[in-house]
Amino acid sequence: MIKAIFTAPKRRAPQQQHTEVTLHADRGIVGDRNYDRQQYPGQNITFVESEEIAAFNQRFGQSIPWHATRRNVITQGVRLNALEGQRFAIGDVLFEGVELCEPCKLLGDDLAGDGLSSAEVVKAFVSRGGLRARILNDGEIREGMSVARLPEQVSDR
Repeated sequence: MIKAIFTAPKRRAPQQQHTEVTLHADRGIVGDRNYDRQQYPGQNITFVESEEIAAFNQRFGQSIPWHATRRNVITQGVRLNALEGQRFAIGDVLFEGVELCEPCKLLGDDLAGDGLSSAEVVKAFVSRGGLRARILNDGEIREGMSVARLPEQVSDR
């Protein structure tokens, strides 16, 4: 389920929370900093599990808010790593999980502090930093919607 949706109008700008956003296929979230960027696949929308943020906070005695991860969509009850290379749907919008959204030094620097180094943050989020996905069709998503993995497609051999 979608717990929260965030965008930022430009790089390093504060994240803004939305109850609903419009998505365009292969372009991204309307109004987000990565809209229409095509440097690499899956750049236009990112997901992270709320459970992984909570686990990080508990493990390190932190209280980082969801938006601090700089991911667009915060989920609950969805194993995002299992969606890598898979198609999934949120309402009528279809997605393809492109790759894990592994942490970078920027995330580490942003979340470091209180005796926690940037390297420790990055290490803690390896394989837990979320998922980059490709948007396959236009539509809207909103908080509270379910995330459903789609059946694997059968090839015509």
